[in-house]
Amino acid sequence: MEKKQLPVDQLQFGMFVAELDRPWTETPFMFQGFVLRTEQQLDALKKYCKHVFVDFEKSEPPEAARTGVAHRPPTARFKIKGNTAYPEKANVETEFTHARVVYTESVAKVGELLRPAAKPRGVLDGAQVKESVTRLTDSVVRNPDALLLVSRLREKSAEAHARALEVSVYMIVFARYLELAREELELLGLLGLLQDVGKTRLPAGLLEKKGPLTPEELEVARKHVEYSFEILKETPGLPPRLPPLALLHHERQDGTGYPKGLKGDQIGLYGSMAAIADTFDGLTAARPYGEPLSPSAALSYLYKERGHGYHADLVEQFIQCVGVFPVGSVVELNSAEVGIVITQNLVRRLKPRVMVVLDAQGNPMRPQRILDLDKDPKVRPDEPYRIRRTLEQTRLQVDPREFFM
Repeated sequence: MEKKQLPVDQLQFGMFVAELDRPWTETPFMFQGFVLRTEQQLDALKKYCKHVFVDFEKSEPPEAARTGVAHRPPTARFKIKGNTAYPEKANVETEFTHARVVYTESVAKVGELLRPAAKPRGVLDGAQVKESVTRLTDSVVRNPDALLLVSRLREKSAEAHARALEVSVYMIVFARYLELAREELELLGLLGLLQDVGKTRLPAGLLEKKGPLTPEELEVARKHVEYSFEILKETPGLPPRLPPLALLHHERQDGTGYPKGLKGDQIGLYGSMAAIADTFDGLTAARPYGEPLSPSAALSYLYKERGHGYHADLVEQFIQCVGVFPVGSVVELNSAEVGIVITQNLVRRLKPRVMVVLDAQGNPMRPQRILDLDKDPKVRPDEPYRIRRTLEQTRLQVDPREFFM
């Protein structure tokens, strides 16, 4: 069936928007083609487009799209957006200096704090954990890109505390993007940091095994969720809401997760956010049994699994939050120069700010140049700069942190 052109004001929920009346890169939509499900999507279409092209074969449900009867999604039992605005208080270059100190100190402190939990009945120092998360949150509130940049440029490690810190940062940044209240940012930062603390009670070497786990080993590994609950419940000074939340990050929307096989809204906002952030970091992190995925490949996986494994609207919000070219990504420009993405562009998602660090011959540039692709700087008089592709960080052949000293 051919695509049909429709004015935006005639769109109905359930229709598959296949094409726009303008390039996708000039809109906030992350992927080309999507099912219209939310008021937010509809508002964006009204803002950017006069008409679109609908593919009725991909619309769901087809009868609602064909008859023009609005098929609105069921009302969610929880809101995914707050109303706390966080104006940027520092640019990324300024905040990077503070974020680097906070992150480096947090790595050392969190590594030390999580060691006592390896004892059979060990608990954490709740006050020190909260202090670390407060400092991380302070940095994210000032500028979320700076701490993401620091964490992305660090030496990758498969150690549990390093991964926990990464998830904590993603959770805080995601919560800020959703405009949740400040106390929620800190709660979610704690959740990201501590929801896997139960892994410290698993047999040594189990999680470092190279190759897939046996069914018996997998059953043992899944016990870490209950262990996390126990450790957090026994730790004084932590929010009382935290231990139950630590049980949720492996639950899935379709009920295939564990430990309780919860479905949909039973998982709640915080648990749904934790599942997304934990999976994204797990797919992109160093691991003993395989190569990490690129951020874009990890986002594609989440997008394909939205509505099945992960809360559909939250997946789309997370992709908007971290961007097609996440902060810290190494990219090759159409000039053959190489740069590092240092800030996102939430409107024109393919046009972030990039620090050019290698020239077209691969030589380090001193000083580096900052290109704001949103302003369409020119490679040549008739050709603006654009990102040609992403590269593995190892292609830099130098430590990228040198460029930010």
